[in-house]
Amino acid sequence: MLKRTHERNEPPRASRLSRRVAMTGVVALPFAAEAAKGPGTAGGQQGSTTSRTTADLVARTEQAAKALIRGDINTYLELIRHADDYTLMQPFGGAPSRGFDRRPESLASLAHFFKGGESTLEVTQTYSSGDLVVLVMIERQHGEVGGLPDQDWSLRVTQVYRRSGSGWELVHRHADPLVRRIGIDQAAALARGR
Repeated sequence: MLKRTHERNEPPRASRLSRRVAMTGVVALPFAAEAAKGPGTAGGQQGSTTSRTTADLVARTEQAAKALIRGDINTYLELIRHADDYTLMQPFGGAPSRGFDRRPESLASLAHFFKGGESTLEVTQTYSSGDLVVLVMIERQHGEVGGLPDQDWSLRVTQVYRRSGSGWELVHRHADPLVRRIGIDQAAALARGR
C-alpha cells in the first residue's frame, strides 16, 4: 500500500524540487553567461577586443619563448617589452629580481645561456581586466640551457601584462620547474634549500 506524503494544500515533492532547480538556474545564469564568453578567459570588460588582445599576447608570448630557448635575444626583445618595474621570479629560486637588464653584456650572456631548443605553450587560463592581462601556462620546452646537454626544461609560468600607451608591457613573470608532481619530502627539502 502506498503512503501519502503530502497534504492537499501542500504541493507534491517533485514540484518543490522543480522550483529549486529553476531558482538555481536563475541564480547561476549570470555565471554561465560569463563563462560562455570564451574558453580559458575570465573577466573582460571590453568583450571581443579583450579576447583578441589576449589571443595576440598568447601568440607573442609563445613566439618569444621559442626565440629565448634558442638564444635569439633580439627576436625575444622585439616581441616582449619589459616594464621599468618588471619583476622576475626565476625558476632557479632566490629573491625576485627587479627590472630587465638591457646592457649589451647582459644580453650577450643571456643569449649564451640558452643554446638551441624548441618551445610550445599550453595555456591553462587567461584573465583580463581593464589594463591587465594574466597568462597562466606551461611552457613545454627542451633545449641546451646553462651549458647542460639538451633536456626537458618545461616550466609552470604566470605572466602579467599591463597596457602602456597603445602596447603591452610584461610587468611580472613567475616560472618554476615543478611541471611534474613532487612529494612532500622533495618539497620540504626544496623549502629547506637542499
